[in-house]
Amino acid sequence: MKRWIAGTLLVGTLLATGGVAMAQRGAMHPDGMGPMGRLSPEDMDAFRDAHIAALHAGLKLSPDQEKLWPPVEEAIRNLAKLHRDHMKMMQEGNVADEDTPRRIRALADRMSQGADALRKLSDAAAPLYATFDDAQKRRLRFLVRGMGMGMGMRSGAMMHDGHGMMPDMHEDDEEE
Repeated sequence: MKRWIAGTLLVGTLLATGGVAMAQRGAMHPDGMGPMGRLSPEDMDAFRDAHIAALHAGLKLSPDQEKLWPPVEEAIRNLAKLHRDHMKMMQEGNVADEDTPRRIRALADRMSQGADALRKLSDAAAPLYATFDDAQKRRLRFLVRGMGMGMGMRSGAMMHDGHGMMPDMHEDDEEE
């Protein structure tokens, strides 16, 4: 279970702080498009909703598990909103215009906000995960990996020996 939570936290970290490096290197591409290409905020919301729906559908939750889903979905949505807000701020140039100490402070603040959101996701997910059977755990690993790639990661970017940056995610783990 600890490895699953660590994997979830890694994905959440990528969602919450993934744009920091882009903002420091310049959030805009030479053709004037942002790092997400031509996707509007509405498009990004639609893809977020699709990823959440895919995760929910793929888990095939039982009626008892369904009762534990709403806090998980809320935590995922809050984390995605935080990421979107951070990306918007960076695209507006608020980060690049600051002097170095302020930029470092702003980065630390964003990372703290992301860490808080990840803790909430972990806290919300733990009771639900505790009820999963082996098939749901297996599907979750695949779905979370796919969700990370679909939220800005490209195939190979998270790959390490074919198992992603989380090499232990392919093993069933019941450690507490």
